Amino acid sequence: MRPSLPLYQIDAFADRPFTGNPAAVVLLDARLDDALLQAIAAENNLSETAFVVPEGEGPSESGAPAKRYHLRWFTPTLEVALCGHATLAAAWVLLESGGTADFRTQSGVLTVTRDGDRLTMDFPSISPVACDPPDGLLDALGVDALGAAPDAFFSIRSVHGANYSMAVFADAAQVAAMAPNTARLGRELNANVIVTAPGTTTGPGPSPDFVSRFFAPASGVPEDPVTGSAHCTLTPYWAARLGKTTLHGRQISRRGGDVFCELVGERVRLSGTCVQYLEGRIWLPA
Repeated sequence: MRPSLPLYQIDAFADRPFTGNPAAVVLLDARLDDALLQAIAAENNLSETAFVVPEGEGPSESGAPAKRYHLRWFTPTLEVALCGHATLAAAWVLLESGGTADFRTQSGVLTVTRDGDRLTMDFPSISPVACDPPDGLLDALGVDALGAAPDAFFSIRSVHGANYSMAVFADAAQVAAMAPNTARLGRELNANVIVTAPGTTTGPGPSPDFVSRFFAPASGVPEDPVTGSAHCTLTPYWAARLGKTTLHGRQISRRGGDVFCELVGERVRLSGTCVQYLEGRIWLPA
């Protein structure tokens, strides 16, 4: 019989199926060859596939008991150094009855705690740096069609080689209407871009403090539905601008999802819920 691996597909930052950001979670007994991991992620064709290897148990940094894992994330085209929604999805699978997990990653140890249906991730805060937009970027974003340039523009410390930036607009409707040329952003500019604006009172549910979208064509993801790692930058920016450390962010992609954020010193706590969509097995080459 061919070897196989357990596979879960989880809608992260979602409260019902077909919303939030779908991530694949693959549970491993031991590490596999990078080429095989990349092939699996390409076959899954989701924005991220999380590969998890158990590393025993021990106290977390808070002293509470924690399950320990090694965690890597792959898009369909490359490995990334930080991913929020796939971390949330992995913790949802591994902490079914609650508790704490420490994930050893390229971005250090990331701790996730589950309390009921709510999961909270402890991530690094990545503050943006004000700058001028690179040549061609605003045109590729399609700001001329919006009739409004961004109020502010920032660079973001790169986590895996692409040019990361954030454009801040005056109105959530401008963010919702944006239709960038993602092929140009990715191929010509090697750019991944967060666009954000103050929250809006329109639509169902409570009004968020801010809204966002995230275009990541340089990483093989034209638009990511809900992006935990983007909130590592959105949180310190909006905390400073709004004068508060607890925030509600809503990513207004087609699928959409909510991220509840807290700035704690040089860290951010990002909370959300998940919904399981699929459970199955990956059949590997013999």
